[in-house]
Amino acid sequence: MLALSLAGCAGGPLGTQKSAAEFTMAGRWILSAPGAPSCGLNFNVAPGAQQGTIAPEGGCPGDFFTSRRWTLAEGTLTIADEESQPLAQLKFADDRFAGQSTGGIPITLTR
Repeated sequence: MLALSLAGCAGGPLGTQKSAAEFTMAGRWILSAPGAPSCGLNFNVAPGAQQGTIAPEGGCPGDFFTSRRWTLAEGTLTIADEESQPLAQLKFADDRFAGQSTGGIPITLTR
């Protein structure tokens, strides 16, 4: 029992799971969809903010080349276009976001 407690304190298996609120969105993420090439999405954010802008790289599946804004609220990440129309909603689990586009395509977002 002592070993398990120490593993949790040392950041071992018991202490590695992060919630979406603890995870910073800033930086490059990889967007993937079945049967389509993956692409990079660069998330910009001020420290502590729960929203920001997105700069997509080329070759994104579906309409994700129009990604311009993101919002994280209550564990749900919403990716939207320049007119703030949602493109996808994703939930955080296992150090990644997963969900689907507004067109019903399964989407994952990983580092």
